Order: sequence, then structure tokens, then C-alpha cells
Amino acid sequence: MKKILLTGLTVVACAVLAHSASAQTPAEFFHGKTITMLIAGDAGGGYDVYARAFARHMSKHIPGNPDIIPKNQPAGFGLAAANTLYAKADKDGLTMASFTNNVPMDPLFGNPAAHYDPLKMVWLGSIGKLQNVCATWHTSPVKTLKQAREKEIFVGAAGATSNTALMPRISNELLGTKFKIVGGYNGANDLTLSIEKGEVEGICGLSWSTMKASRPHWIRDHLLNVIVQMGLDKLPDLPNVPSALDLVSDPVKKRVLELILIRQETGRPFALPPGVPQDRADALKAAFSATLKDPEFVAEAKKLQLEIDPLSGDQVTQLLTKAYGAPLAIVNRAAALLNLPGKKT
Repeated sequence: MKKILLTGLTVVACAVLAHSASAQTPAEFFHGKTITMLIAGDAGGGYDVYARAFARHMSKHIPGNPDIIPKNQPAGFGLAAANTLYAKADKDGLTMASFTNNVPMDPLFGNPAAHYDPLKMVWLGSIGKLQNVCATWHTSPVKTLKQAREKEIFVGAAGATSNTALMPRISNELLGTKFKIVGGYNGANDLTLSIEKGEVEGICGLSWSTMKASRPHWIRDHLLNVIVQMGLDKLPDLPNVPSALDLVSDPVKKRVLELILIRQETGRPFALPPGVPQDRADALKAAFSATLKDPEFVAEAKKLQLEIDPLSGDQVTQLLTKAYGAPLAIVNRAAALLNLPGKKT
């Protein structure tokens, strides 16, 4: 009888606690708590700088003003953070993640290390898009896309799955350029130095916003010949530079390129795990949007030369829904260009 009574009391106590937790407002729940922000990028890298700057201002817009503690988890090109958020993080709203742009799309393209469903995550939004450009140094004789189709150009690249390695391949395949990839560089800083030193002639696949932040004098002093831009929309800074999407006339190739560019468009996305209570998820979405408009965050972003070109959580979800609804043949052609295995069904 004692065991039965104790068991009954335990069940009742758990039910009372669960009801109490569910009855809390977001402000009551978050007050005095700490939110962990997983960052799917290396410390000091571009994703890290953006995420930490954002974290410094987001807390005051969350009801209850919880602390936010960033935690880098860059392994697997961001997939470790995604797997952790999806399968291991508590679903209480106290864990969020800042992802690299590949994370939302890697399951679609059959990456075997991606053990999560992006369509079930709660997307808070994205701080900025990754609109890549292909460019040559000002001393290069190749200054136009037409010339890049006629003459081989040596471009620097980081790892085999980096944008600086993938975008030249995609351009060669879909636009007919003759980029020759020189790999092995360690990130954006090494790549930009390699151009300045004359080790390579150009670069294809570096984010325009990253370039503006890390090498503003390149743009100010007209040291680059930007020959093509690779984004869903043209950059306001480059109205006269052709868009890759506008140059592809074959309808199948155009859909393949569009799918790849959606991967870039989501840019610097933030997410919660599936299952977070709706009122807390809504509070964090509202806080995300409010932070992007916060004058203090905007001022810090300007000081750090961070380009803010946001998407709402709903916009990220819409892009992913469109991408995951693409025909299998289109998905697999895109996956092949991204050095990913694709999907069988």
C-alpha cells in the first residue's frame, strides 16, 4: 500500500509541476534562466562574429531577459550543432543555434552526417544572405564573364566543400567558365591574402558581405573585377554585374541553380529544436525580429562592418519548403555539383 501511495503521489506531483510549467508565461519561464546559443562555426570566424554580436543584444528583447551564452560547435561544417539541437537539446526554449548556410539543405542533398529534419525545426530567421560573387584581381587581363569563358583563370579555394571550391565548379558547369581551382587555403583571410600576393588570379564563391567587411579597401579602391554574382536576387551594390540566374537559359539547369542558390539565400539562419512550446517559440521569434531593428545592434553591426540583410523565420521556412518540394532529378543534379551523394527516393 505504501508503494502504491508513493507512486500515486509521484504521478500527481509530476502532473502538478507540468501544469505549473505550462501555465507560466514566457516572461515567467525565461526570468533568471540561461539560453545556450550553439554556433556552428569556428571562434573568430564570420559566423561567430555575427552570432556573438547578435547574442549581446537579443536578451533584452526576450521576455524575462535571460542570459545568452554562446557555445561554438563547428564540427562537421555545422552539422554537429544541427544534430545536437535536433536530437539532444531540451525542447524548452533554452537552446537555440546559429547555423552555417549549408545546414538547412544538407539533408535534402543526402549528406549522410545530417541526422535531422529542417522542416521540423523552428526557424527564428536569418541575419543575412550569402550572396556570392566571382571576381578577378585588378591586374588580371580577365575582366568580364565573356573573357572568363575563353581563358583559364586560377582561383583560390578552401576545403572541397567550401563555397570557394563549389561555386567555381557550378559556374564552369552551368555558365561555361574556365575557373581552375587552387585548393588548400585556410579560410577567407588566407584566400584574400593569396589574391593580394598574386598566388591566384581571383576568387569565386566568397560572400560579398564578407568581402565588404574584411577587405573594404578592395571595393573602395576598385581592386576587383566582379564578373558575375550568384544569388537569387541581384545585389544593390552591383547593378551592372550580370546575375548567374539570368544567364542560364536551359530550364532544367536554371532550376538546379535556383535550388543551389536557395542554399545561399538562407545565409546565417537561427533555429530552435522541434517541440518548443508555441508561446516561447513566438516570444523568441519576436525577440529575433526586434533585435534586428535594435539601434544599438545596428550600430555595432555597422562598426564591425557586418552586412544585415535579414529573413524572417517564416521566409526561411517558405524557402526550405520550396527547396524540399523540388523534383528528385533536380535535387540530385544539384547535389552532384555540391559534391554530395543525393537522394535515392
